Amino acid sequence: MKAKSGEYLTLRLGPEEYAIDIQRVQELRFYEEPTRMVNSPAFIKGVVNLRGVIVPIADLRLKLQIDKVEYTDFTVVIILNINGSVVGAVVDSVADVLTLDAAAIKPAPQFDTVMDARFIVGLVKDGERTLIVMDVDALMSNAELGIVV
Repeated sequence: MKAKSGEYLTLRLGPEEYAIDIQRVQELRFYEEPTRMVNSPAFIKGVVNLRGVIVPIADLRLKLQIDKVEYTDFTVVIILNINGSVVGAVVDSVADVLTLDAAAIKPAPQFDTVMDARFIVGLVKDGERTLIVMDVDALMSNAELGIVV
């Protein structure tokens, strides 16, 4: 995905801060233990019934293989709408909404890391903090979730 100008929701996973396109965000919810599904990938925590819609809940720390997962009072589920499919993403916390210019989003260096480079749009400096801009469509669109981009 190419970097684009617009509003981004900032979130935290472990020590790092990320930004995702706000247009994909449907709502924010407190974390509640979902109903487990047998034979689902480890990063799928289960499903919740959201006003009559069964929503799979994916823990982004587990999906991205980031450290130990802990659920606190700040843990949030971001309900996303990806190509008409609704899915929840568990994150450590959300911070704010920023307006970013595409020119400010710099390509991320390519390293041999556990995080799949296709999920990363680039990096942006916002004051003292550096945000990793993620392609939430690529991150949440895969066979495990039943969503295809």
